[in-house]
Amino acid sequence: MVEIKKNPSPVQADPALLEGFRTAATAVISDNLQRLPGVAGLQPYHNHGGVMVGTAFTVKTRPGDNLAIHKALEHVRPGDVIVVDGGGDLNRALIGEIMVNIAIWKKAAGLVIDGAIRDVGAIAGLGLPCFARSVIHKGPYKDGPGEINVPVSVGGMVIQPGDIVVGDEDGVVAFPQDIAAELLNAVKAQEAREAEMIRSIHEGTYKGTYGKPATAAR
Repeated sequence: MVEIKKNPSPVQADPALLEGFRTAATAVISDNLQRLPGVAGLQPYHNHGGVMVGTAFTVKTRPGDNLAIHKALEHVRPGDVIVVDGGGDLNRALIGEIMVNIAIWKKAAGLVIDGAIRDVGAIAGLGLPCFARSVIHKGPYKDGPGEINVPVSVGGMVIQPGDIVVGDEDGVVAFPQDIAAELLNAVKAQEAREAEMIRSIHEGTYKGTYGKPATAAR
């Protein structure tokens, strides 16, 4: 068996700051990150009902092998989002019902898997946010290698250990903790502007985003 390299766990984000993003849409967060970063190609496999927010606890594993994820689950903390770089491989499921139950028991905030999963019927009803690239019944190898708490590439986005991760029905985005407070202020300001736009639409006074009649969605 190949040893799994574990690096020190990142400092977790301020819970009050995380709570501020709990009602923030990933679309609005993306707008305020110049619409550049974001995870592409992953789908939510849980029943919707809230925003996933937490600190990135990253895992890099050989495609089709989940030994490093099992090792990561031994160390994950309440509020961590388990972010797995599985190389986008779709041939074997990296997690299933049992591992999601372990993550729930550890009080993880969610899972983001750049690879396939299985047991999606059960996962949908467990309540833990779970984003993945695909579904397949075939199980994984458990041989390694892998690394824990290293920079990972997930859906074309590099996510660092300790980044704040937010996910909702539209997808997943991540950003460094040191820009989070400023970003949250910008997000709240955009939400207020958009609420005012919607109010004006309902009242029949909307003039368009730039003072002209609206012709298309934002």
